[in-house]
This record gives sequence, structure tokens and C-alpha cells, in this order.
Amino acid sequence: MLVLCSFIIVQAQSEKDFVKENLAFCNTQLYGMLADKSLQTNKFPRTTNAKGELTSTSMYDWTPGFFPGSLWYGYEFSKYESLKDAAIKWTEKLEPLQTFTGHHDLGFMMYCSYGNAYRLTNNESYKNILIRSAKALSTRFNSKIGCIKSWNSFKSFHGDKTYNFPVIIDNMMNLEMLFFASKVSGDPTYRNVAVTHALTTMKNHFRPDYSSYHVVCYDSVSGKVETREAAQGYADNSTWARGQAWAIYGFTMTYRETKDPRFLKTAKGLAKYFINNKNLPSDYIPIWDFNAWQKGYIPGGNSNAPNIPVLYRDASAAAITASALLELSTCTTGDEAKQFKNAAVKMLHSLGSVAYRAKAGNNGNFILMHSVGSIPHNNEIDVPLVYADYYFIEALLRYEKLLDGKKLF
Repeated sequence: MLVLCSFIIVQAQSEKDFVKENLAFCNTQLYGMLADKSLQTNKFPRTTNAKGELTSTSMYDWTPGFFPGSLWYGYEFSKYESLKDAAIKWTEKLEPLQTFTGHHDLGFMMYCSYGNAYRLTNNESYKNILIRSAKALSTRFNSKIGCIKSWNSFKSFHGDKTYNFPVIIDNMMNLEMLFFASKVSGDPTYRNVAVTHALTTMKNHFRPDYSSYHVVCYDSVSGKVETREAAQGYADNSTWARGQAWAIYGFTMTYRETKDPRFLKTAKGLAKYFINNKNLPSDYIPIWDFNAWQKGYIPGGNSNAPNIPVLYRDASAAAITASALLELSTCTTGDEAKQFKNAAVKMLHSLGSVAYRAKAGNNGNFILMHSVGSIPHNNEIDVPLVYADYYFIEALLRYEKLLDGKKLF
């Protein structure tokens, strides 16, 4: 018995060392990126170009919140004031976005940055910016449909049809900012929008096996579903790996905020589809679409990428899912909780291995290699992506809390 207890202690310590070493490496890469002379003051890191050099975007892209968010996570781990100073600098560059209504990604843009900033500093001005951001996001909500409009329009890959009220599964990730705004302001409007959006998504975005559609387009007058298609997945009735990851994360978070068992049931179903899928590789890092492993798939589905090599992995989908599964493991008990936690840990160990983690100073100073943006658009294929890094750091911090016996929230 003493030998067994000793083994458990050593194993736990080993896992703590694994987490700390990876978080320290993440900070090394963050410092490297901050020192990169190609990083412009008015641009935000996103990926690398064909030469492996850093490429950036404007604040109006959907990804600018991830770099400041990663800096906040780096500060949370290390307590280095230099990272805090950098996090403040890069977060406050996004202040003009608090009234932005051009697309639905304001949660990614503002909650990953200002949300972490407020959590770690309690700066009242940050809280007020988040409330205004939630108000801006809510202007895209249509009560007839029961959803927040994602893009302004969606042109089908099949024919010339353009749809004017597309909702993508990614949109679930923006709801956390709405829940936050209601909690700190006392105004239930934002929470009501979030819950309604989640219920509508739960009704229309999933198949009976809990696989997900990427895009659901609605008629803005009748509220009825016009079409279900894929923009970044292999085909209309396939399951895009990162879309499934967004869904797992989004419904786990929505359960946390509401304690509504319907959302927990959905989150568990989505998670089990992912981790029990026969097409999930043994290292638990998914191919970019769960159905893209076999050319010639898709009876009844229109392929958006028939001539693209199909075996690209998507580290970003694994990082998002690992973070979500760690939280989901705390919402469940028994074998389910173990299943979710063990899958997350396996993903983290794969991502932290030489197969996916870059060498220090390489990879444009991004942390993870081998992510996929959009194969149907021939864009960002087998490259680092800033959001893969963000959710990898987040998952490591969550795992560290669980190892220390702390609550995640």
C-alpha cells in the first residue's frame, strides 16, 4: 500500500512538472514574439507565411484578442510584471472594438483579452468595456430566429445562392461575454440572448449522433432553417473538427453559467462523439475533418474540398477540446469524468511533444505547429495559429489547477 501511494505521488509530481515545463516554454515563445521586429504596433499575430515568418492582422479580424489573452495567461502562470505590462498594452489597443458590430466574433476579440484582463486586475474600466462590447454583440441578435447573426452573408459553395442570416457553430464561444455582462451589470438581457442562442443552436446545429453542422442559414422573416452547409469542413454533412471543438467548449461553458441539464447533456454527447470517434488518431489530435480521412466520402453531401490531401491534423481543435474536456470533467462524475479528463490529458501530452510543439525561437515564435485554418479556402494549411496557442495555454493552466485540487471557476 505504501508503494502504491508513493507511485501516485511521483506520478502527480511528474504531471505537475510536465505542466510547468510547458507553461515556461509558452512564456519563452511569447517573449520571442514580443521581441520580433516584424510585429507591428497596430497589428496582431495570427500565423506564419510560407517562409515561416510571422504574419499579423488588424484589430478587425476575428483573432486579435488571442495574443493579449495569451500574455495574460503567461502572466497568470509566472507573475512576471513584464508580461503583465505587455498584456495591458496589447489589450488596450482593442478598446475601439467595444462598439464594433461588423461581425459576431466580439467575444473572441474582447473576452479573451479584456475578460482575462478584468479577471486578473479587477480594473473597473475593463468591466465597463466588456459590458459595452456585450451590448454591441447583442445588436446582431434576431428574436424571431433566436440567434445572433454570425457573418453578414454566406455564399453557398454549391450554386450562386447567398444566404443573409448565417449562424456558425463558432458563435457559441461568444456567449461567455454575454453571461459575464449580465452578472456584473444586473441586466438580464445579455444572458437571455445567450440562452436563447444556445437553445436554438442545440435544436438546429446537431445530428442525432451529436456531430455538428458548421453553418445553419435562417430565413430572417420566417425564422425557418434554409440550409445547413459547411464553410471550412470537408462537406455539408461531414463534421469539421474545430467546429465540434467549439461546440463542446461552448455548451460546457453554457452549462456552467446556467446549470441547465439540457446543455450538459449536449456537451457530453458532443464530447463523446469527438473522443470515441473511430477516425480520431491514436494521439488524439484530430484530422481537420472527421470524415475527410476517406476520399470519395460523402453520400448525400457536397464536398467542398475533393482534391485536397485529407490527412492534415488540426492542433487547434485538440487544444480547444482539451480545455473544454477538463472543465467538463468537473461537471460530471465517475467513469464519465475520468473519460473526459483522461482524453484531455492525452491531448495535452501529444500537443506538448516534439510532434506538435515547436522548438524555442522557431515557428514564428508560435507555440504549436500543425493547425488548419480553412482547407476549402486553401488558407492556413498546416501552420501555427494564434488561437491554438491560446487554448493550449488555457488548458495547461486548467490542468494545473486540477492537479493542485483547486476549482476551475
